[in-house]
Amino acid sequence: MATYLTQEGYDKKMAELEALEAQRPAIKHAIAEARDKGDLSENAEYDAAKEAQGMLEMKIAKIKELIASARIIDDSNLNTDEVQLLNKVTIKNVKNGVKMTYTIVTENEANLREFKIASNTPIAQALIGHKKGDIVEVKAPAGTMKFEIINIEV
Repeated sequence: MATYLTQEGYDKKMAELEALEAQRPAIKHAIAEARDKGDLSENAEYDAAKEAQGMLEMKIAKIKELIASARIIDDSNLNTDEVQLLNKVTIKNVKNGVKMTYTIVTENEANLREFKIASNTPIAQALIGHKKGDIVEVKAPAGTMKFEIINIEV
């Protein structure tokens, strides 16, 4: 199954992979040091180092798998006629007037601190396909909320 990423998201995953792979020598050194301390059956340092190595290798394998199936999204043909993936959308809560701006991204790139929401979230699902000025309803655990689409940018 293909994983869709923006060029920025792909570059971040490659940098993350590089950083994780750079940790390998330090973990190998920690394992060797712990092994030199004697009896491995009662060596907590050895067990911890081996567990850290296992976790690191698992993370590396996961990122490599994601990168191997990655398809870069071509953002050159994006438009702002209606909300779509990679658009930056400003919405206003109809009830309280609060404005928010989110960029709709793939699931792998979602990051609320950067105001990037996954395309499979209820808000993104409600927005996709609608135009500036439309009012959309989002079904949330707290009830249905209405948002007006104020602006759509690339």
